[in-house]
Amino acid sequence: MSDTPYPIDLDSIRGAFPPGIEAPPLLVDFATWLKGRPWGSVGCFSLQGQFSDHAPITDGSPLRDRFSLFMRLPDGSAVGGWYGAGLDRDNPPIVGLGSEGDYELLAPSLDGLLAKLTSQQFDNAWSDLKPHDEVEPQTVELAQWLAGRPLGEPATPDDNSSELPDFRGFMEKWSRDREDYWANHRLMAELGWRLAAHLPKGKKPWDRTRFEIAIVGKQYQARVLSHGPQPFEEAASVESLLRDLREEMRRAQPELGLWYAMNFGLYADGRVMPNFEYDLRPTIDGDPALLSEAKADLARAPRPERWVPKWLTEA
Repeated sequence: MSDTPYPIDLDSIRGAFPPGIEAPPLLVDFATWLKGRPWGSVGCFSLQGQFSDHAPITDGSPLRDRFSLFMRLPDGSAVGGWYGAGLDRDNPPIVGLGSEGDYELLAPSLDGLLAKLTSQQFDNAWSDLKPHDEVEPQTVELAQWLAGRPLGEPATPDDNSSELPDFRGFMEKWSRDREDYWANHRLMAELGWRLAAHLPKGKKPWDRTRFEIAIVGKQYQARVLSHGPQPFEEAASVESLLRDLREEMRRAQPELGLWYAMNFGLYADGRVMPNFEYDLRPTIDGDPALLSEAKADLARAPRPERWVPKWLTEA
């Protein structure tokens, strides 16, 4: 383990910041300092950017411009900046999105987060931010590097965060509101009604039948996940419904563009809980979706440059 360096992807980190906000020099310099050091020596994480879509958030796509997630933990948790109402967009508080629903404001700033790494203050759900037991710690070296930086005030681990908004409360309310939103959405209600033949046999709250949808331009594919992806009888009849949903979501949040894939669970009470994929190039009829169709969608529903996936920029 001690020979394994930290995984670092600066391009993905820069891309994970909301449009109009650049990765701060301190974060870029920290990535440079960390490069080549043994994984686990200042914490168990990788420096890699991701969107809120792929973080442990209920229906996270609409929150892309609220986060800059630049750190991933082994259990799937994510760490990054939070751009809540009234917060400093140049120096946001740093929050953790736990894979088990642990939402916590970890530090009032990036400086504060790095200072807490040096003091090994993280416990419980965030113990991965402490050095690994089997690796020689380099937290003293990190503290010395931070102290030697010419700009900014020295960061202290106990910076006062009492005046910051309630992040846990924000996330818990978001989860409740989005679950209610989709449970009462007219198109989702009709989708559940049309797929009633596929209601799960079990009656427990978590019993569900899973479906996957791909829409790219004129292309369309729908599968039910039963012993692997399978076609189903109602696929053609729900296409217009799903395309209407796609257009409705584009109008509601045009900067996201059009999603290309959708997965949803149909629960025993008829609820449909969806998850949307804006970056994945789906496979349709065994082949990658046609680039020409995807580019036609992009031309009709443009996105900020950093939100355009690399596969869509191919010639």
